[in-house]
Amino acid sequence: MRNFGFGVMRLPLFDDSDSKNVDYDKAYEMIKLYMDSGFSYFDTGYMYHNFYSENVLRDLLVKRFPRESFQLADKLPVFSLHNAEAVPLVFDEQLRRCGVDYFDYYLLHCLSAEFYDPKCEPFGCFEFISAKKKEGKVREIGFSYHDKAELLDRILTEHPEVDFVQLQINYLDWEDEKIQSRKNYEVARRHGKKIVIMEPVKGGTLVNVPDEVVKLFKDFAPERSVASWALRYAAGLPGVFMTLSGMGNMDQLTDNIATMTGFEPLSDAELRIIEKATAIIRSTVGIPCTSCGYCIESGCPVNVNIPKYFELYNEYKMCKRSPEECNVFYKRYLKTFGKASDCIGCGKCEKACPQKIKIRDELNKVKDIFEG
Repeated sequence: MRNFGFGVMRLPLFDDSDSKNVDYDKAYEMIKLYMDSGFSYFDTGYMYHNFYSENVLRDLLVKRFPRESFQLADKLPVFSLHNAEAVPLVFDEQLRRCGVDYFDYYLLHCLSAEFYDPKCEPFGCFEFISAKKKEGKVREIGFSYHDKAELLDRILTEHPEVDFVQLQINYLDWEDEKIQSRKNYEVARRHGKKIVIMEPVKGGTLVNVPDEVVKLFKDFAPERSVASWALRYAAGLPGVFMTLSGMGNMDQLTDNIATMTGFEPLSDAELRIIEKATAIIRSTVGIPCTSCGYCIESGCPVNVNIPKYFELYNEYKMCKRSPEECNVFYKRYLKTFGKASDCIGCGKCEKACPQKIKIRDELNKVKDIFEG
């Protein structure tokens, strides 16, 4: 069995138009099955589910299971802080929202060049989480990271006190020069840090793969799911402490449990198949969006649902849905959200995007397809 964490950012919803509208019954069924299967690590964040996922965990996890039976990871939203005074206020609010006295793991959220020097250092964020660890309010400290390996090396050199680093690692991003999964992984290993992996299936991109890739996988191992290949690739790397998966339904959860309970690292033959799959996916993927929702949480002034539109665009380009069906879905979204063409080009979404997507340019592609 490998360490497998429940990412609480894609819980089942009653209505896609409101990420606070969590289906509590389905979410609890998933949490209980996960716990009953021998797993216990939950990863949340201040802004997940439109500032609501911490409350969900309080109601469905903390109030229903003994505190010692699970590990809880939460994150300080460095990117949304405006001054040092806000740091302890947010932390205390998170403890209240989650209904706990301490966090097992606490991270500085989404560090990058844009936030490290301008906010993290002046606001004393590392000093704060180190102090909370000494107080017993946090057991281990770390940060999630979305930037180049050179900056990661600098941060770990300047702050050797951290226990772990959370990195985006999957087979599609392994050699990607924007994400730098391999290079960041190697830096973390060089500094001797435990590694938590996020986005092992890249927000579903490595589940909804081209038919040619599905055939590659199924010809080799008909009984294994497409998602299991991505999960095993990430979790099998040396030094990986935890592999997170943000699951939105019971089928995803049961498949991941099966993969991680009877865990087997990829063989050399399977790694060669992954190389072929990577090349095929790279040639077909439209927009590398993981549906993390950070762009929406940044506060789009015209309420454009960027992840949904990009998902629809990719389904259209990869022929996962017919053009007619995609158009029907787009018109349905417009009853709740602004059109792609409503974008005013403020750029707030691009600053928040961990994938470094040129969102304004990509929205023009969505507009051309669905509004042309």
